Amino acid sequence: MKMLSCLLIGLIFGLGIVTGGMANPAKVVNFFDIAGTWDPSLAFVMGGALAVTALGYRFVLRREGPVFGGGFALPTRKDIDVRLLGGSVVFGIGWGIAGFCPGGALPTLGTGRLEVFVFVAAMIAGILLVRVAGRGR
Repeated sequence: MKMLSCLLIGLIFGLGIVTGGMANPAKVVNFFDIAGTWDPSLAFVMGGALAVTALGYRFVLRREGPVFGGGFALPTRKDIDVRLLGGSVVFGIGWGIAGFCPGGALPTLGTGRLEVFVFVAAMIAGILLVRVAGRGR
């Protein structure tokens, strides 16, 4: 049942990405092009997602734990450090250049477009690089 629940949640997320136009990297790039072909629709998609998430958290976190086991895995750190800021900068630059973020790129793999596969491969390589580099600390 847990796997079916994960599949359903992933399908709903992917449908939201596609319906919101976020599978089209031009929509994202145009959001960042304030002086040119600015498209504010990304702000509405993000605002809608934040509203649903805020309501969902208030409802779900009243429960003792997740329906399908374990406990809630919520972040415990509240400090802002160099790694957080650096990661945010790299994420933002990558998102602005490619027009994809990890959450939007995965459902977009279904389009079969080469640039999405290149982005996801680069994303995985970056994740592995950070893990390897982090071992030396």
